[in-house]
Amino acid sequence: MSKHHRKRDWAPAPTALPAGTQVVDNHTHLASVVPFAQEMDQQARERGQEPVPVYSVDQMIEQARAVGVTGFVDVGCELPNLERAVEMAQDHPGVVWAALAIHPNEAVLHGHRGVPGPDGLPVHYQPWHETPYEEAFARVAALAKAHPEQVLAIGETGMDLFRTGAAAEQIQRQAFRDHIALAKELNLPLQIHDRDAHQQVIDTLLADGAPERTVFHSYSGDAAMAQVAAEHGWYLSFSGTVSFKGNEGIRQALAIVGLDHIMVETDAPYLTPMPYRGRPNAPYMIPYTLRAMADALDLPLEQVAQATRRTTQAVYGM
Repeated sequence: MSKHHRKRDWAPAPTALPAGTQVVDNHTHLASVVPFAQEMDQQARERGQEPVPVYSVDQMIEQARAVGVTGFVDVGCELPNLERAVEMAQDHPGVVWAALAIHPNEAVLHGHRGVPGPDGLPVHYQPWHETPYEEAFARVAALAKAHPEQVLAIGETGMDLFRTGAAAEQIQRQAFRDHIALAKELNLPLQIHDRDAHQQVIDTLLADGAPERTVFHSYSGDAAMAQVAAEHGWYLSFSGTVSFKGNEGIRQALAIVGLDHIMVETDAPYLTPMPYRGRPNAPYMIPYTLRAMADALDLPLEQVAQATRRTTQAVYGM
């Protein structure tokens, strides 16, 4: 089978974490996994391959629990997904919590049609982008204030100069500042999305004053950036990218910030860990990422898993 037409089904379940070890996927998009799998299924059927199962949110939670992943922070970062994340947390109390924000790329699309995207990458406007950014952000703030038991973080926010181009930098920076201020107002952790914008993100955090609990989701920096994070007490969350070949800087960051400042996530349905990169991701894949983290630290898997659990509970107040 050619690479173009290779089957992109779910990866096999990993070996469960050691008995009694439970961890939290501190950044996932459960609602987005369903349409992602539906698209995979349609592509498989068009190629004459076996169908790809489409699992419900409840099924994904049970699959994850079977391997020791017992908590989930579902991130709503597009206007239509804000309420969905809160509702999911309401439906699964003590199991699912919500983090809310307007994603930096989304902030550019809300009411800024004149701002171009990067060369070669199309800009996809959706109906909800007719809502001005100020109104969309106000909805984030209103939901976070109205549902303190469900919403335990502001995010993902930050800056992304890969998908939206340099012309969007100031728009993103202002949106980032808005979210920083909201996290501090509500005394909530801040989850940061940082892509091709390491220095801009750091500069903004230092200029405005980072929230007491600042988390770099799916950490993508190098060892030098991890040293800055360690100096300021910022937390790093690691996704499947920690297992990718060539990401030695990400692996070095683990030891630099230490066990009391690391967490684990999927960012599902994306960033599936090796050796299953390119397949759909879901929280049951967390043990693969934890294994890569443990190997990089040369520590037992159980010790690293338990450390991520303690850190996550401390940061989010679970």
